[in-house]
Amino acid sequence: MKSTIFIGCVESSYTLLEAMLENGYIVDGIITMESSAINADFRSLVPLAEKYGIDCICTKNINDEETVGFVRDKAPEVIYCFGWSRLIGKELLSIPKYGVIGFHPAAIPFNKGRHPIIWALVLGLEKTASSFFVMDEGADTGDIISQKEIIIDETDDAQSLYDKILETAKVQVLEFTKQFAEDSVVRHPQDLNAGNTWRKRGRLDGQIDFRMSCKAIYNLVRGLSHPYPGAHIAVGERDVKVWKCEYIISDEFTNLEPGKVLEVNSPTDYVVKAYDGTIHVLDGDPMDIKEGDYL
Repeated sequence: MKSTIFIGCVESSYTLLEAMLENGYIVDGIITMESSAINADFRSLVPLAEKYGIDCICTKNINDEETVGFVRDKAPEVIYCFGWSRLIGKELLSIPKYGVIGFHPAAIPFNKGRHPIIWALVLGLEKTASSFFVMDEGADTGDIISQKEIIIDETDDAQSLYDKILETAKVQVLEFTKQFAEDSVVRHPQDLNAGNTWRKRGRLDGQIDFRMSCKAIYNLVRGLSHPYPGAHIAVGERDVKVWKCEYIISDEFTNLEPGKVLEVNSPTDYVVKAYDGTIHVLDGDPMDIKEGDYL
């Protein structure tokens, strides 16, 4: 195996590093964080560093002098950067002979950018991918070294799709780590004129509007479910989170306005008229509502 540094601070980082270490691969240094306010799936790699006796530093700025110095001292031939929200600078990118390897759970060059698991579900895509690439100064634009398709089932939510992607990604990491050791990694340049880049999502992107179609609401809820922040219904000044729902497309209530509460089984279980049918909320924040109210 080539001398390697591993960078990451989320659940996928932990899972992929753990798979490498459990399979006997040696990592020479780890860069992680102690905490993160921007990663809903944050997980520090310090426990793995301590368990396996690996030198580790925590940083808020991957490109600062201390962090770059740590990397230079380790003189890695390759760096794995899986689950890091900030761009790696030119100085750091230039250090390892074989480059810095990034991970993006989408079929790049399509769907580069932010929140790939959330957007894939919210947009109702039927497939995505687990992609590893050699980082450059762009965002998800470097040469691809491994890409495998992932089928998205209609019953998938954020957690189940996350889990599917990680199971595939673990296999990929072990495959190309072996290829690096054998100098047999093949790089496939991306067509920089192809594909698209997803933007950062904001609060209003997660708001349920019952004038939306049933399928759009269902996709929004499953896309933002755990481990992400949750879709929400705006009730006055309060955002009421919805974690799980089901829907029925029906003409039965065509004459009723979207947002009308049709049935209340409990504060977290209720049925609401949507544009083209009904939404049955199965799990969410408790809410004091009654039949006939409007949301």
